[in-house]
Amino acid sequence: MYLSRIQLSLTERSTMKALADLKYFHEALDNCFPGERPGNMWRIDKLKENLYILVLSEEKADFSPFCRLFSPSENSWETRDYDPLLGRLRNGSTWRFRLSANPTYYAKAKDPITVRGKVRAHKTTEHQREWMIKQSQKNGFQLAAEGFEITENKWLRFHKSGGNVVTILSVTYEGLLKITDVELFQKALTNGIGRGKAYGMGLLTIMSV
Repeated sequence: MYLSRIQLSLTERSTMKALADLKYFHEALDNCFPGERPGNMWRIDKLKENLYILVLSEEKADFSPFCRLFSPSENSWETRDYDPLLGRLRNGSTWRFRLSANPTYYAKAKDPITVRGKVRAHKTTEHQREWMIKQSQKNGFQLAAEGFEITENKWLRFHKSGGNVVTILSVTYEGLLKITDVELFQKALTNGIGRGKAYGMGLLTIMSV
């Protein structure tokens, strides 16, 4: 697998348009790969004063077409092989992490026999933190209660084909984690966590402490 980072230009009108409606980023990224619907995970990251898109993909891509639309130059991207990092993972090791996710729960209908329940977003900090701890237990890592924080909480808009508008809650978590099950944790890194992966959610990234 490959992890790519693409710098975004904050002076381009096309970038501002895409930040207001993420379908433009999603479509432009897909067009950089051969075939249809590659199913890659991606995330918008802010580092200091710069804005980037991270993309985790099974294949290498040429992001020049994307950069011509949204970046300072055609070469404003870099790609690294992800497999060496996956091979370094060990049970008991501690890593710094970042995850932008869509924490949700299933709300049962008043009459579950005739009406389906709905998936709803966790809106309170308490429930968002509880959701993250539950995800850690299912995905092969451990979080200390004071070992992570929520650094961003915002609603995103995404226009689908046909004119429907999707609003999705993006919550960014950062902190320290300890690996408890390497195989489960590798799956979390490569498959993502939670819902909304098509909308830039679910990509978990780590770095050495």
